[in-house]
Amino acid sequence: MKKIALFAIIAFASVNISAVAQKSNKKGMKKVLFVVTSNDKLGNTGEKTGFWSEEFAAPYYELLDQGVEITIASPLGGQPPIDPKSADPASATEDTKRFDADKVLQEKLKNTLKLSTINQKDYDAVFYPGGHGPLWDLVEDRSSIALIESFYTHNKPVAFVCHAPAVLKNVKVKGEYLVKGKKVTGFTNAEEEAVGLTKVVPFLLEDALASNGAIFSKGENWQPYAVADGLLITGQNPASSKLVAGKLLDQLK
Repeated sequence: MKKIALFAIIAFASVNISAVAQKSNKKGMKKVLFVVTSNDKLGNTGEKTGFWSEEFAAPYYELLDQGVEITIASPLGGQPPIDPKSADPASATEDTKRFDADKVLQEKLKNTLKLSTINQKDYDAVFYPGGHGPLWDLVEDRSSIALIESFYTHNKPVAFVCHAPAVLKNVKVKGEYLVKGKKVTGFTNAEEEAVGLTKVVPFLLEDALASNGAIFSKGENWQPYAVADGLLITGQNPASSKLVAGKLLDQLK
């Protein structure tokens, strides 16, 4: 009987220690906010747009697999639009295939939080995937502008890839554009021309950031290229998604 009682005490203690450890690990987890577009219209073309699945999926899994807790928000909340061209099987990668089969993530996407309800205090960093969608909503979204400024001024990393750096266009810190004097990259004029949308987009990302004082640099079209300047991390195109995620992980260590 004494042996049984002793075993029960040890087992109970082990369960409690495990629960405390799990709670501690949960407490120590880094939390990253993903902000995606709610816009599904490609200007006045009648075509659909949204966020680009590779630019969402690659960083999402890169961070998730390192134990990062991810919350997703959008201007309107609920299901955000995915650019149909990015869902084309011809554009599939291992990450997008995982994304397509991930029922938990699909459910999570159906219930994105409304951006206006988000407080940077609850997160360690923010990440914006691209796609053409953000050019028409997040660039002008006051909640997004205020959120980026708040993350940055509270010494937290802000990361963007492809068209997402465009959302920095109207972000200011202490009266100056956040990108002024900062090294940045993003979807280039040449890449926009290559996809035939220079006359469709409301502005060219490269020109807009450069005119706000950014030190804009770029790699070859469609090749991985990312830049980190302090807390500000930007990537040029879909192929740069994992590079951005890697630089963000470095900042979170």
